[in-house]
Amino acid sequence: MDTQNSPDSKPDGVIHEYDGIQECDNALPNWWLAILYGTMAFGALYWLSAESFKLTPSPGAEYRAEMEKVAAEEAAKMKAAGSVTDESLLSMVKDPKSVDEGKTVFTNTCAPCHAANGGGGIGPNLTDSSWLHGGSPMKVYATIKDGFTAKGMPAWGASLGEERVRLVSAYVVSIKNTNVPGGKAPQGDPEK
Repeated sequence: MDTQNSPDSKPDGVIHEYDGIQECDNALPNWWLAILYGTMAFGALYWLSAESFKLTPSPGAEYRAEMEKVAAEEAAKMKAAGSVTDESLLSMVKDPKSVDEGKTVFTNTCAPCHAANGGGGIGPNLTDSSWLHGGSPMKVYATIKDGFTAKGMPAWGASLGEERVRLVSAYVVSIKNTNVPGGKAPQGDPEK
C-alpha cells in the first residue's frame, strides 16, 4: 500500500486538497513577522505621540507651520518691494529676467486655456488690443490675482503667491498687442 497517496497521510502543513492542488499552511518567516509587528507597534506609538497626546508635531502641523513661514517671508518680500502699481508692473516688463520668469509661470499655469503663445484657446487672446476686463497693467494683475470665476477665470493669487502673480502679469503685459499668428478672434473692448 502506497502511504504517500493515501487520503489519511498529508504532508506537514497541508490543510486540504482540491482538484489536485494542495493548500499548505506554512508558517511565515520570523524576520517577516518581526517587521510586521514592529511596523504596527511603530504606527500605534507614532499616532499616540503625534495625534493623541501631541508630544511631537504631526505632519499636518509641520506643514501648516512651514506654510505660515513661507507666507510671512513672502509678505516681507512684497512689503519691501512696495505696493503694486501700473508703474511697478511696467518696470517689471522692462526687465528681461522678470519677463522670462513670468513666461515660465504662464507656460505652467495659463497656457492650457490661453495657449503657450498667449493667442487664446478656451480663454481669450492675450496678444491683441481687446480686453474683457481691461488691459492696463493693474487690471491684468487684478484679473490674474482675483479671477472671474463666473466666466471661467480662476483666482490665481492664493495658489501662485504675490510674486508669481506680479511676474505673470508683467509677462502678459509684455505680449499685449503682439498679435501672434493664429490667435483667437478679439473679445471684449479695444483698449484706448
